[in-house]
Amino acid sequence: MPHFLIKKEEIKNNLITLENNDSFFHITKVLRAKIGENLKFIDENQFVYLAKIINITKNCLNAEIIEKTKSERTLKAKLCLIQSILMTDAENSAIANAVQSGVKEIYPVFSDNVSASLNSIKNKIPKWEKIALENFKQCERADLPIINEVSDLKTILKKFKKENILIFAEKYENISIDNALKNIDKEEKIAIVTGPEGGFSDCEFNYFKKHNYKLLSLGKIIYKAPNAITAAISNIITRIE
Repeated sequence: MPHFLIKKEEIKNNLITLENNDSFFHITKVLRAKIGENLKFIDENQFVYLAKIINITKNCLNAEIIEKTKSERTLKAKLCLIQSILMTDAENSAIANAVQSGVKEIYPVFSDNVSASLNSIKNKIPKWEKIALENFKQCERADLPIINEVSDLKTILKKFKKENILIFAEKYENISIDNALKNIDKEEKIAIVTGPEGGFSDCEFNYFKKHNYKLLSLGKIIYKAPNAITAAISNIITRIE
């Protein structure tokens, strides 16, 4: 059952009241929910509410709280995805896969072999945020991930501790995943870095080597870019969570 974002101030006297917001629209216009149906809601403090709809009007919905629990659907690790921007359909899939996999933040970046132009993606972040929200609801995550502004790869890498940067670069693996995780700081953000459809350029590989970044591989199988993101995140989660 998908859950819907609410604010604490929308709860009073054991009732959840929604008035003309996104959750109200989705529940009444998209799902066409009826009085008597049960729904799940989650607030900014990651409390989940099972509630029964008791009233629906043109502009308002009231749901009576049946049960309140603390959500555990969040990762302890502060995983961040530094993701080279893909072509439109692949990018949409990449965002969805990353959200479903549990990353805390997504950093869309331009790397040398990115096919999209800056002009073509200037207004894409609201669309990506919508995809993130939809997948947040569907997989009942406790925390809605942040999608940061588009930047360049080198600028974003400088925001992270070097030992916490894991670059999935098939051509020039220099360390295994298990060894790469031995000296990471689990209290800090961990960056998972993936390339575009054409992979990283030789110039970028030279930059990675010059700065002694950890270069990892997903093994012998070559994945499509959105699937590589899922595989990379999953490999890390299974080892550190």
